[in-house]
Amino acid sequence: MKTTIIVDKKNDKNTVKTQKNAVKTEKTTVKTTTKVADKSGKNASSADKKFVTNITALLKNFPQWYTDIVLKTELCDYGPVKGTMVIRPYGFALWENIKNELDKHLKEREYQNAYFPMLIPSSFIEKEKEHVAGFAPELATVTHVGAEALPEKLYIRPTSETIIGNMLSKWLQSYKELPMKLNQWCNVVRWEKTTRPFLRTSEFLWHEAHAVFADAKNAKKNALDDLYLYEKFMRDYLALPVLIGQKSEKEKFAGAEITYGVEAMMKDGKSLQVGTSHYLGQNFSKSFNIKFTDDQKTARYAYTTSVGTSTRLIGAIVMTHGDDRGLVLPPRVAPIQVIIVPVAQHKPGVLNVAENIKRTLSNLHYRVAIDDSDNTPGWKFNQWEMKGVPVRIEVGPRDIENNECQISRRDTLVKTTVKLNRIERAVADLLENIQQTMLVNAMQNRDKHIKRVKTFAELKKAINAGNFVLAPWCNCTECEEAIKTETNGVSTRVMPFDSVLEKNSVCVKCGKPAKVEIIFAKAY
Repeated sequence: MKTTIIVDKKNDKNTVKTQKNAVKTEKTTVKTTTKVADKSGKNASSADKKFVTNITALLKNFPQWYTDIVLKTELCDYGPVKGTMVIRPYGFALWENIKNELDKHLKEREYQNAYFPMLIPSSFIEKEKEHVAGFAPELATVTHVGAEALPEKLYIRPTSETIIGNMLSKWLQSYKELPMKLNQWCNVVRWEKTTRPFLRTSEFLWHEAHAVFADAKNAKKNALDDLYLYEKFMRDYLALPVLIGQKSEKEKFAGAEITYGVEAMMKDGKSLQVGTSHYLGQNFSKSFNIKFTDDQKTARYAYTTSVGTSTRLIGAIVMTHGDDRGLVLPPRVAPIQVIIVPVAQHKPGVLNVAENIKRTLSNLHYRVAIDDSDNTPGWKFNQWEMKGVPVRIEVGPRDIENNECQISRRDTLVKTTVKLNRIERAVADLLENIQQTMLVNAMQNRDKHIKRVKTFAELKKAINAGNFVLAPWCNCTECEEAIKTETNGVSTRVMPFDSVLEKNSVCVKCGKPAKVEIIFAKAY
């Protein structure tokens, strides 16, 4: 699904909408018995009014709301070293599901997994001038082993282009070995001054895929194909309707010729860069002597690309889908897809029925758990809503008498009654419906908050109202920096591929003829 930016002149001439295929909702086999109309809980029953007591209201303080959620739901905790985090089992299970799904798609694109050392000789980093300049402020350096100084200082990898380039120069011989595609899942260290769990930490987990080609054309195509892979994966699995496009010269990766970005809109109207793909040209090939012999027995420099995304995706899921009750997790990556809560579990048969439901759904490869703790049912309901589990099944003595159970969906808080012999179909339909509904809701929110402007005054007004801005731009770094300075941090994000620059458009800042349209936003 490609994004096409158009102007809806009938309703709001400044609103940018997305042309997309309608998402068809699955027919369900359930009957609605209770509905909570307001996701924030304002219209919930009196018994549910105090559903969360330890999470700041989203609209009151968004940054604190985010921090409360990632800590309270046990996604992570703060590490002992400032700027680091400990990913807890629930958060790591979410990351593993993301990782495992993305890994399948990378292998379909013929990337092979490998692993490279985290310690990089300083001479490697310094071989590529733009690269070292871009990462110098964030480099963590190892200078001693015990009391002995090392003959050459080592950097803890901020990214692996240099060390992979060094190895490729040893491995690559013939054009017949091309393209060569390598991927690694690892950690990287970038010593950030301002940190926030998952969004910006001094150490984080990611994948970085590197590819080598004989010619520029196929290398550029690969960089774009990797970008489209991200767009599809984030849409289909994370329910994130991202914007993709080329980055400005100022915002491109250090050492790249072209950088393509993947931007997601958070609920506070800020942008989160959730992935990048780079066409590196021959920059690293010439720095590290990555050559191959062509069919004419001539030695030639190769063309390379790299692409990466990280645990920042978890932050994107939280800030795109979460609400005042806590997490709302897309079913396809949720650590637990279905939680079963036995009611009056001390009574005969209740736990047996709960176990039977779990066994049935587990055999269908759903991720299912039973909460048979001694906590009250109400506490359990709130707990698993806060942790974002997509589907909750409640079963008690009265339900068993009627051969049924109660099913609640996390995204809309709608509760339904389902016959026990139809539970497999009901859960399958519901999980798919939740996944698609989450995507549609996020897409509608994004489209509603992208505004097309023509003047700098309109840009500032739209940004201050919590929007992305699509504006004509002269493609000049001076204007880009001036906008950032005069708006307290608004930056260029991406130049959407499908946007069409209107005839005679002028730069939103300097008034000179515009060359491109670009998204401006405040960003994490």
